[in-house]
Amino acid sequence: MVQIEDPPRRTRHPPWLRVRYRQTPQLTHLRELVREQKLNTVCQSAACPNLGECWARGTATFMIGGNLCTRACGFCDVQTGRPAPLDLDEPARVGAAVRALGLRFAVVTAVARDDLADGGAEHFARTIAAIRAEAPDCQVEVLIPDFKGSLPALQTVVDASPDVLNHNLETVERLQRPVRKAGRYARSLEVLSNAQRLRPDIPTKTGIMLGLGERTEEVRQTLVDILAHGCELLTIGQYLRPSPQHLAVERFVTPEEFQSWADEARALGFRRVASGPLVRSSYHAEELADRSGVH
Repeated sequence: MVQIEDPPRRTRHPPWLRVRYRQTPQLTHLRELVREQKLNTVCQSAACPNLGECWARGTATFMIGGNLCTRACGFCDVQTGRPAPLDLDEPARVGAAVRALGLRFAVVTAVARDDLADGGAEHFARTIAAIRAEAPDCQVEVLIPDFKGSLPALQTVVDASPDVLNHNLETVERLQRPVRKAGRYARSLEVLSNAQRLRPDIPTKTGIMLGLGERTEEVRQTLVDILAHGCELLTIGQYLRPSPQHLAVERFVTPEEFQSWADEARALGFRRVASGPLVRSSYHAEELADRSGVH
């Protein structure tokens, strides 16, 4: 097992984080379709380092509810502000885009909409339904906010029967406040356990970032806590600072350490784990779902 040390903070990206991609017809097509349909993708809004790879493969994570978030997390590049009213035609446009791209697996996430009574839960449900109508063979994963712990909001989403329900814990308990100012560690764990209780047939998934100053035992305890709340699909990735205004990277975790965490997570009982420097919540989501028995 690799033991994590606390070396001096580094600011330059190591070689394993230097990403290059080439323009492809598929990438160009997806970019044009997203623009024409006036859609948002988390790939662009969150400055994901895997945009080139995923878009070239014809996959993307659609971000519904607008591109302004009511929260100001210390790690996220999505802009904070007062969102506009929901675009009620957006679900239909997402469904049409999924069909046009011929996707077999679509990920749908959203900005936090604490300004709405249901946190945007019904908008999620309508988007799932629109994808099902346009592309019946396409599996759907949703990456949801915590809805402030609202059980009715969560019920609305699971009643729409996504194939996977994802809610990210993001970091260890001690670092929740600087990383997720409006988030709560216990509340996020409850979202995962409540989803399993409401719909035990829908697999739950969560993700954490490394490189924010977490300690080895804290990460290990986080994995134990996640499993204790019924979640068995896990992503672990490197935190990358979107701008000087965001939290600093405390360390760059090596690929070997990520592999060690993957091995330990599987030994603890996780069914499927994606762990690596460039892994993000929806990175190769279809592979995690397929291998975990989702049909």
